Amino acid sequence: MSPFVRHTLTVYTKELREALRDRRTLISMFVIPTVAIPLLMLGFAVVTVKLVTQAKAEASSVMILGAAQSPAVKAALAANPKLKIVPPDPGYRAAISGKTLRAAVELADDFDVAVTESRRSDVRIYHYDGDLKSGIAASELDRFFRDYREKAVQATLSARGLPPALARPYDINRQNVAPPEKVGGAMFGGIIPYVIVLLCFTGAMYPAMDLTAGEKERGTLETLLASPVPRSAIVYGKFFVVLTSALSTVVFAGLSTMITLPLSGWLIGGMVKGAATTAGASAAAGVMPQINPLGFLVSLGMVVPVAILFAAVLLAVSIFARTYKEAQSYAGPMIMVVIMPAVAAMLPGIELNLRLCLIPILNVSLVSKELVSGTFNPVHLAVIFGSSCVYAAIALAVATRLFKQESVLFRT
Repeated sequence: MSPFVRHTLTVYTKELREALRDRRTLISMFVIPTVAIPLLMLGFAVVTVKLVTQAKAEASSVMILGAAQSPAVKAALAANPKLKIVPPDPGYRAAISGKTLRAAVELADDFDVAVTESRRSDVRIYHYDGDLKSGIAASELDRFFRDYREKAVQATLSARGLPPALARPYDINRQNVAPPEKVGGAMFGGIIPYVIVLLCFTGAMYPAMDLTAGEKERGTLETLLASPVPRSAIVYGKFFVVLTSALSTVVFAGLSTMITLPLSGWLIGGMVKGAATTAGASAAAGVMPQINPLGFLVSLGMVVPVAILFAAVLLAVSIFARTYKEAQSYAGPMIMVVIMPAVAAMLPGIELNLRLCLIPILNVSLVSKELVSGTFNPVHLAVIFGSSCVYAAIALAVATRLFKQESVLFRT
């Protein structure tokens, strides 16, 4: 073993031991990815399903506008157990916006006669777009009037001796042909790389600041620099500690995610079966996404050069700071630089191509989105991995150069 490698390992072992004694490092490396993130995911999914189930179980308050000479449709609406008819009020728009009324339906006064005489009479539904309970009420009204129209048409055809199929000569059936992991990747594939990239950055941030600006503030950096160890070995030793923290955070987060997703699907499926109808229970399998396990593992491997990039950049930025607090003020805004490309990968219509393969962070987010859905493109993988390695090497070279400058190390 060469002296340089031996010195680097010595610095790495020493810094890693000290980093593991720091509570903030332990929280960012182990607690957040293995405990906090899975609990948040599971809690969010459980609460969401519970709220939706409760909202669907409640009778939605609905107001009927018009239909003065149409008792039949009023009686049919009142007989619907999912709807709660309230008296008409001119301020229905404000009531819907204020969430005291879920929806309103406007009918012609002679709606019953128009339906009987096969005259056109439009139905207008007022609702709060974006509100869950208002949307449920509007959907139920829409379903009700579709069925009501179907029954009216069937009655008219039967009265005239015509076959029922005359009104609907054929049905349209849609069938999904994509495997479950592709459906899950299309729906939720953008969230997984976003979380991975964000955890990779935060996992590297605190050790990088503590091993540079923190040591400056504690006065221990001078002791390390006075040791008979090359300056580059010190840089690489600290760098590998930061990289270890970043990769450990991602690995623990990935393993916990692979365990949490099936557990969440099983738990939520049980909730739906216990609280909903058979149709709702059959849909429980689609509550949580199914992802390709091999693609997920490959996406974790694609994060390695990104973790190297984050570790080198954070090390360079932190060594430039005089204190730990100043390093936080530098590294904090960098989170937005990391988040924006990761969020862009979740936008609809963005597909990976060779040009996007060269954009840092965005390329890994897009290829991870494809990988978890089971799509493997060797050319894209090679270009992304190669370009990310180049960016990481440049960032590491800059960090090494800054660490060799006395004006940076002892900046006042």
